[in-house]
Amino acid sequence: MRLWVCIALLSVVLCVSADRPRIFQGMVRAGQFVRDAAGGARDMYRAYKDMREANYKGADKYFHARGNYDAARRGPGGAWAAKVISDIREGWQSSVSGRGAEDTRQDQEANEWGRRGGDPNRYRPKGLPSKY
Repeated sequence: MRLWVCIALLSVVLCVSADRPRIFQGMVRAGQFVRDAAGGARDMYRAYKDMREANYKGADKYFHARGNYDAARRGPGGAWAAKVISDIREGWQSSVSGRGAEDTRQDQEANEWGRRGGDPNRYRPKGLPSKY
């Protein structure tokens, strides 16, 4: 009886330790997602800050695409953060800016273009300082 209990206990321990790498890998992936999301939020903020600083007519779509592009390059967490921030910003902006649904649609197109890895320079207006 004692031997049987020891064998059963050893089997449980081996099964648990065999699953540990999967559990650990899941935790590592979750941590990376959170780091990517935080970095993506910083990328989005930097693009917003640059847009405000540049104050350049017609550059809005470029900064939308660039922020999403930079964030999404970090990985799934960065892309998620970019989408959430873009959707919230466009939802809020469309209700207060008075620019209309077409402007919101174009902004979202630029957001998605950047998130999919499209070159933000597609939206870059002529004359925008090279600093940006």
